[in-house]
Amino acid sequence: MKLFRHRFWLRFNTGAALLLALAIALMVNYLSYRHYYRTDWSAKQFYSLSPKTTGLLESLEKPVEVTVFFQPGNVLYEDIYNLLREYQFCSKQLNIQWVDPDRDIAQTEELAVKYQVSEPNVVVFDYEGRKTYKRADEIAKIDASKGAPKIVAFNGEQAFSSAIQEVLQETVPVACFLAGHGERDIENFDPRTGFSGVAQLIERDNVTVRKLELSVEKQIPADCNVLIVAGAAQSMSPAEAELIGAWLRRNGRLLVLADARRTSGLELLLREWGVLLSDDLVIDPVRTLTGREVFASAYNRHPITEKLSATAAIFHLPRSVRPDPAQTRQTAEDRPQVTPLALSSKSSWAERQLDQSPAQYDPETDQPGPISLAVAVEKGATSGRLDMQIRPARIVVFGDSGFVSNGGLTGGDTSLFMSSLNWLLDREQLMAIAPKAVNDTRLELTRTDIQKLFWITVWGIPSLAAAVGIVLWFRRRK
Repeated sequence: MKLFRHRFWLRFNTGAALLLALAIALMVNYLSYRHYYRTDWSAKQFYSLSPKTTGLLESLEKPVEVTVFFQPGNVLYEDIYNLLREYQFCSKQLNIQWVDPDRDIAQTEELAVKYQVSEPNVVVFDYEGRKTYKRADEIAKIDASKGAPKIVAFNGEQAFSSAIQEVLQETVPVACFLAGHGERDIENFDPRTGFSGVAQLIERDNVTVRKLELSVEKQIPADCNVLIVAGAAQSMSPAEAELIGAWLRRNGRLLVLADARRTSGLELLLREWGVLLSDDLVIDPVRTLTGREVFASAYNRHPITEKLSATAAIFHLPRSVRPDPAQTRQTAEDRPQVTPLALSSKSSWAERQLDQSPAQYDPETDQPGPISLAVAVEKGATSGRLDMQIRPARIVVFGDSGFVSNGGLTGGDTSLFMSSLNWLLDREQLMAIAPKAVNDTRLELTRTDIQKLFWITVWGIPSLAAAVGIVLWFRRRK
């Protein structure tokens, strides 16, 4: 009986100890789930979020819907997945939905209608109906010149944090397209002449688009953040040009797409702002396919072009747009700052004899390359630390409007146009986060090296282990 009681209490103590250990393990696991610390021990800390991003995510009070329309085979898929996981760890207000455009056909069609997505490999951010989109070329710089695409620089954190900050802004900017002078129509779906594609592109970036006829409204609306004059075929009246000039002097923002062989009526106004629109055609026999277009991938340093790198924009029969040499006679205080943006190659020239066929370079009349195809103008910007920052007037002028027509919207054209628009809207640096360089570390092995590795791992190491085992077996038998 005594032995039975001893065994009972021994088993009871063992069971109680096991239950207590299990309870402690559950408590520790629960506490570790509720209170944990995450850190990145990787060498490059590729997916670590900056304090700016963590502060932004911690300030979220309502959910942000993120829809990833990316093909799993895309070179950016894994990096986007890992980065967005870090975003979700930092904030539970981020609802992420992954959609494979190749397999989830029904869901893709449904969300494509909701978000107006017409191409794969974009990330959509939606906050209370305000939406913005980030394309693959905005997320990373990809080099495909050597066959397989290779990531050179990863801008994922900057792109995603900027998108979240964009949709959090309650005031949606307004872009007004001037009408009444044969301008490109934002309701025209024609591939060659229509501008419906670029209008949709702007609206997808959380900007309201509307038409404006100065002959009807007699003024530029107070809520107009940027006025766009896209390919005017007829000259506007001096009164309309004066309205635009007065608006610019009140620190307005103007985007002009001026086609060759056409007069918009803004030439004198632009010259007052240091921009010279010449009556010519830019010819580049090297950077072209058919002789009618110019591939421009050389950019001057400017906030508009700093993210473009070597991405080429394709201009169709462009005219030159350059700083007016006469502006150097103005004082520094009155002089607008004019910066050429996109340049043709050194083999190009600005053809002044427009009826000459075929076009040939004449050193006496033509301007040698490189030729400026677009300029950015800023006047009234404050420098230094001031208690009150003055909003400067800004203008961007392109020597072509066809490069963003429905049929001309390529990756480089889209990036250059939208970067220009965001600069005019003061949205060029919503989140100043530096891109992360990608170090391509590879183990280069020849066929001989692979054979050696095979023999060592498949035969060498197992044979060595077997030999040691046999030796030990013989020694123990002795």
